Amino acid sequence: MLDPSLELASISVKSINFLPGIDMVNFHQVDLNLLRVFQAILEERSLTRAGQRLELSQPTISYSLGRLRSLFDDPLFVRTPDGMLPTPTAERLAVPLGSAIASIREALRESEQFDHATTTREFRLSMSDIGEHVFLPPICERLERVAPQVRLSTEQIPVREVEEKMRLGQIDLAIGNLPSLMPVTNHALLFRDQFVCMTRKRPGLPLRALSRQKFLEFLHVTVTTSDSSHLAIDEVLRSQGLHRRIALRVPHFTVVPQILQRTNWMVTLHRGAAQMFNETGQFLIYPMPAEMPDIESTVHWHRNFDNDEGIRWFRELVIDTLHRD
Repeated sequence: MLDPSLELASISVKSINFLPGIDMVNFHQVDLNLLRVFQAILEERSLTRAGQRLELSQPTISYSLGRLRSLFDDPLFVRTPDGMLPTPTAERLAVPLGSAIASIREALRESEQFDHATTTREFRLSMSDIGEHVFLPPICERLERVAPQVRLSTEQIPVREVEEKMRLGQIDLAIGNLPSLMPVTNHALLFRDQFVCMTRKRPGLPLRALSRQKFLEFLHVTVTTSDSSHLAIDEVLRSQGLHRRIALRVPHFTVVPQILQRTNWMVTLHRGAAQMFNETGQFLIYPMPAEMPDIESTVHWHRNFDNDEGIRWFRELVIDTLHRD
C-alpha cells in the first residue's frame, strides 16, 4: 500500500541530495513512492511479488517502473529466467535510494508520538528458525497483553546481510548469537546458555552423563546455519581431539526432533532449545562431554534508529521479556 505520508512528497533530505544517474531537473519531481517501488522490485526480483508486498496492482507497479525508467533513462530491471535482475545503474542506485527511504521513514517516525497501546506498527525481526521457536512465543504472549494491535514479521537472513538491512531500516531488531554484529550495532545481552547433546530415549543409555567415548560412537546431525556458534562446534571439538561422525547435515533445526525420533542419532544444540524440543520427555539431554564456550544471546539494533521511539519501546519489551541471569 502506498504510504499516505509520502504520497505527495518530493526528495528534500540533505543526505540524499545526489543520486547517480538523475539530473537535478528530474530530481525534484521524484515521488517517494516510486523509490519504494524500486526497492521492492530490487529485493523481490518480481513485479508480482513487489505488488503484493506494497499492496498494489501489477498495472500500477508496471506504470511506476515505467516512470522510474524515464527518470533515470535506464531500463533498471531486465526480465530473465531468474526474475527481474537489476542493471548496473540500478545496482549503483540501490544503496543511496535505500538510505533515502530509511532516512525519511526515521524522520517521519521521530515526528510522531508513539503509543504502544494503540499503534498498529509492524516490527521486523531477524532470527534463526531455532530463535523463532525460543524467542517468539514469549514475545507474542507479552505483546498480546500490552500492545494488541502491533504486528510482527520475522526473516531468516544470513548474518553478513543483517547489518545492511538494519541500517536501511528493513529490519528493526536482530536476536541471537551474533558476535560479528557487535562492532557495528548497539546491543544488549539477553542470557547465556550452554551446549548440550540430545538423543532419543531408549534402553541401554546412561541417564545423566555421557562419556567422550560414547559421544563419539554416535552418528550426529549437524545444523549448518550461518549462526557462528553452530559453525564453531566442530572446530572446538577438534581442538580437543574429538571428531564427530556426521550422518546428516541440514540448514534448519525444525526437522531435527522428527529425525531423532526415528533414528539413534544425536544432535548438539543450546540447552534452552533442547528443553523446548523435549517437552514430552521423549529425549535424553546430556551435558557436553567436552569443554564448550557459553553461548550469548543478544538483541541488536542499529544506531541510526536510536531516536525511534517505537523501536526503543519494542527493544525494551524484548529485553524485559527475554532477559535472564
